[in-house]
Amino acid sequence: MTRPSDRTPDMLRPVTLETGVNRYAEGSCLASFGHTKVLITASVEERVPPFMRGRGHGWVTAEYGMLPRATHTRGRREASEGKQSGRTQEIQRLIGRSLRAVINPAALGERQISLDCDVIQADGGTRTAAITGAWVALRQAVDKLMEEGVIATDPIVDQVAAISCGVFNGVPVLDLEYEEDSNAEADANFVLTGGGDIVEIQATGEKRGFSQAEFEALFGLARKGISELCALQKVAAKR
Repeated sequence: MTRPSDRTPDMLRPVTLETGVNRYAEGSCLASFGHTKVLITASVEERVPPFMRGRGHGWVTAEYGMLPRATHTRGRREASEGKQSGRTQEIQRLIGRSLRAVINPAALGERQISLDCDVIQADGGTRTAAITGAWVALRQAVDKLMEEGVIATDPIVDQVAAISCGVFNGVPVLDLEYEEDSNAEADANFVLTGGGDIVEIQATGEKRGFSQAEFEALFGLARKGISELCALQKVAAKR
C-alpha cells in the first residue's frame, strides 16, 4: 500500500514545534505536522471563570479557529457570522479538556491560562497538532510563572499529546494528511499523556465499521506516534 506522501504506515509527517514565535505571549508555539500549521499562544490572566472564584484553584482553557485561507478556498471568519460553528466549539473544548488532564489546578493558584490555537494552514490533523503544540506553549507560560516566583509548585504533572490514525485503503496508518483523512474507511483521534494514560479517544467508521483488531492496530500506532511527539515536546520545551 502506497500512501500519498510515500510514508510507511507507522511514520509521522515531518513535525516541528517552534517556540518563541510571539514576543508578547507568556508562551507560544508554531506546531507543524507536514503542511498543517497551527499557531498557539498561552496567555496568563489573573482571574478565573465565575464558577471557579473563591476556590483557590486555577483554570486552563482553549480557543480554536481557522484563518480564512487555511484551506484551498477562502472561508468566512466565524466572527463575521456572529457565532462559532459546532465543529469549532467541539475542538476547543477537546483542547481544553486535554490540557486540564495534566494540570494540578491548586498549584496554579486563582489564575487562568488561555491557549489560543489558530490554524494557519490545514492539511488534516489540526486538532491533534493544536493539542500537541498547546502543551509546549503551556509549559513555557508555567515556566515563566515559576521563574518570576508567582507560583512555587509546578502545576503540570505530565505531558499530553495527540495524533490521528485511520484505516486507509484497508491498512491502519498513523498521522493522516487531508487526502487520507477524506478517503479513510475509519479514523480516530487519540489523546494520551506522556505516561501513556488515555485522556480521550474519538473513533469513527467513515465508510464502514471497523474491527477490534483494526482498532487495536490504530491504538498501537497512536502510542508509537505520541511517544515520538512527547520526545519532541521535551526538546522544544528544553526539558
